[in-house]
Amino acid sequence: METSQPKKTWSLQDNKRTQSERDLFKATGKPKKNKNVTYLLSIIGALLLVSFLLPKLYDQVITVCITDTICLNSEHNFILYPLYIFCTIVILILAIYGAYVVGKKIGERFKV
Repeated sequence: METSQPKKTWSLQDNKRTQSERDLFKATGKPKKNKNVTYLLSIIGALLLVSFLLPKLYDQVITVCITDTICLNSEHNFILYPLYIFCTIVILILAIYGAYVVGKKIGERFKV
């Protein structure tokens, strides 16, 4: 007992759109662009900017010795000292992310 009634469609516009207006919202078939590289470069740029600004904001001269013979001074080493700060920030971020990943895996294993 099938009846051939027209299919009822519900629309907030009461089907006022024309077919050409409906076609505007169809998928184009183009894949979405991956913006991870853009975000990563933006974060690296922001971290570099912060690492170059931090020594300028601090009034005192800071000396950091990496080894007994290699020491960086915040007043005389304009490039190397901010790069040292940048590397320190990156190491801290990677350590926090690594602790998160390890903690997540341990949590999944023990179902905490």
